[in-house]
Amino acid sequence: MSIRSDFRHTLLASYMGYIVQAVVNNFVPLLFVTFQTDYHISLNQLSLLVFINFGVQLVVDIFAARFVDRIGYRFSVVTAHVFSAAGLLLLAILPNICAIPYVGVLIAVIVYAIGGGLLEVLISPIVEAAPTENKSAHMSLLHSFYCWGHMGVVLLSTLFFLFAGVDHWSTLAVLWALLPIANGIYFCFVPIRTLQESTHESMPLRKLFRLSDFWVLILLMLCAGAAEQAMSQWASAFAEAGLSVSKTVGDLAGPCLFAAMMGLSRLVYSLFSKRINLRAFMLFSCGLSISGYLLASLCKIPIIALCGCALCGFACGIMWPGTYSIAADRCPGGGTALFALLALAGDLGCSSGPALVGFATGATDGRLQSGMLIALLFPLVMGIVLLLHKRRKKSTRLKMQET
Repeated sequence: MSIRSDFRHTLLASYMGYIVQAVVNNFVPLLFVTFQTDYHISLNQLSLLVFINFGVQLVVDIFAARFVDRIGYRFSVVTAHVFSAAGLLLLAILPNICAIPYVGVLIAVIVYAIGGGLLEVLISPIVEAAPTENKSAHMSLLHSFYCWGHMGVVLLSTLFFLFAGVDHWSTLAVLWALLPIANGIYFCFVPIRTLQESTHESMPLRKLFRLSDFWVLILLMLCAGAAEQAMSQWASAFAEAGLSVSKTVGDLAGPCLFAAMMGLSRLVYSLFSKRINLRAFMLFSCGLSISGYLLASLCKIPIIALCGCALCGFACGIMWPGTYSIAADRCPGGGTALFALLALAGDLGCSSGPALVGFATGATDGRLQSGMLIALLFPLVMGIVLLLHKRRKKSTRLKMQET
């Protein structure tokens, strides 16, 4: 198959793009305890790193809604990979040459966060615009690769730390940088369609803002990002410090288990999407997420608390791609701007959720399990919004039938 004309290459490059984003978002959290020990970085400073990572992605989302369509998908997505690679390379170098190591880590996070923000804005609409059938299944499968990437980051990093030692983490950062370099080159050649080419329509931002469905989608994305990352970003530290297990066991039993269950959820939906009601599955997932956070926060038995972490992973799997699929259905003319604004809301949730857990943990004398309890608010709000929106749609249909 020709790389320049076959959209299977586009899908493959997009899958790899989400793996790159998984590296960007989940490599540094594996080093939280190491940074605390080696660089004396406090818990609040680590929380700030997470907040800044997704905060920068949020700012990128804002500007991307305006400039991506003008400069083109291909240039933007290649640039995203350049920033992702540069940030990982700087992470390997700057903390050891800066007078204040935290500043070096912070600069690296900001650089790769620019790449992560662009990837979040671009990859989903690139797949949505590709000439494929059953878009919601493809969207769920696409987002499952973020989970497999997350698992790969944890498993390969854990193996590296086991054999080479965690002191050589900077070497691993350089090795991870090779992935965005290779995929950026791949994206230079694959065929890419825009959403405007796919739908032949584009809704102005002011019209988008006037849609009540748009603001419902924004709130859903905010809750989805917060519910997912509140557990994901702290899973390693939660298992390692909160449950008193080794780093190797903590990384495997925490973020790796979380990512595996989240990927499984997205894979299940992609395989059986024609038989599963998306909204019902999302409502079920909200309830499951609340149960998972309760288990992780309140249970004193480590293995059951880890099961709570796994439940959260499975529950959060459909929240983000499911909201994208609802958005594509409810706002078909939203174009790149819609996906950029949804990514903005998701990144706002991704930054505020883990930060809230971190600050709540600090307020409870470092008890991470207590800090986790507050995160169940996000799936709770998401479930309420889904229920109210469903009832509003039914009421609207009844009124239309009466008239």
